[in-house]
Amino acid sequence: MNSPLNSLAAETLQAARTKSLRIATAESCTGGMVSAALTDVAGSSDVFERGFVTYTNVAKTEMLGVREATLATVGAVSEDVAREMAVGALVNSDAHLAVSITGIAGPGGSEFKPEGRVCFGLANGTTCTTETVEFGALGRAEVREAARNHALTLLKNAASAF
Repeated sequence: MNSPLNSLAAETLQAARTKSLRIATAESCTGGMVSAALTDVAGSSDVFERGFVTYTNVAKTEMLGVREATLATVGAVSEDVAREMAVGALVNSDAHLAVSITGIAGPGGSEFKPEGRVCFGLANGTTCTTETVEFGALGRAEVREAARNHALTLLKNAASAF
């Protein structure tokens, strides 16, 4: 059965395939959900290059080159860290496009970083854009799913515009 998620992942892969692009992911709060969605589609290996699941700050610095100073200054849930994660995914792969996700899926959060806040980075080798989306306190699973779908949409749109 072709689910909406499978369809979005397939559309993302096809958009990249049309331009001969390879994709990398750098995920924190989604724990590999974007990578899983892409690789659930048969034939994805011609587009999906690799995924980094960097749940801890140490993993972000060791695997992606996120600077400890950035983490200490703004924290893991920030556009600055999302930028460094996306760029790090490109630098440490053979991909043309990389998306990064770092956020607070919940439960919990704080006054300054509430549950449902997710920061995204999208790097293409020449530029890296970032954005923060406030999904709200939808619940852990729902925030993670919304973040996954948003990241897939970012990749699909970027591949189409490449």
